[in-house]
Amino acid sequence: MAYFPMYLNSAVLVLFSCDLCLVRGNRPPSPVNVTVTQLKANSATVSWDVPEGDIIIGYAILQQRQDGQMQRFIREVNTTNRACVLWDLEEDTDYIIQVQSIGLHSESQASKRVHFRTLKETDRLPSNSSNQGEITVEGVDKERQLETGEIIIIIVVLLMWAAVIALFCRQYDIIKDNDSNNNKEKTKPSSEQSTPERHTGGLLRKKKAPSVNIIEV
Repeated sequence: MAYFPMYLNSAVLVLFSCDLCLVRGNRPPSPVNVTVTQLKANSATVSWDVPEGDIIIGYAILQQRQDGQMQRFIREVNTTNRACVLWDLEEDTDYIIQVQSIGLHSESQASKRVHFRTLKETDRLPSNSSNQGEITVEGVDKERQLETGEIIIIIVVLLMWAAVIALFCRQYDIIKDNDSNNNKEKTKPSSEQSTPERHTGGLLRKKKAPSVNIIEV
């Protein structure tokens, strides 16, 4: 009878080992390629990959400060997301995260630890991105203003050339009319002077003194 408790303990150990083997056999694989992106002063985004072949219905994330003063456990099921946004972080602080996959029957082992450090308040990405956007918009506006100014200059030059050509044509017509008028005035005096000469010639002929015959005795 003294050996009965020993046999019982052995049987319990065997059953416990079998349960552990079954649980480990049903566990999904641990997440891989755990990375932290979009670092900011108070937030960050953690993403990961899951090996194919297993049904994953959710994830669990263990977040803690490196000094161990604060821990947070995030668990979400009925989702196929492979990323999560970590909020309410402290600026310029070191953190450690681990990710677990949640399967139909159990959870996977935790992934490798990933260390990251949040940014300072002055190094926030939104402020930098907004400044870059403003610079880009200002550059576009300046280019548009330059293009508009060039078009206006071209139009003004064309109008000036059109005005110069119109003025030249008008002056040419005036000069041409003056030349024709001068030619007409030159031809009129010559015709008028020819007529009196003929008249005077006729008059001279009419006033010609009569011949006097002198008879000597």
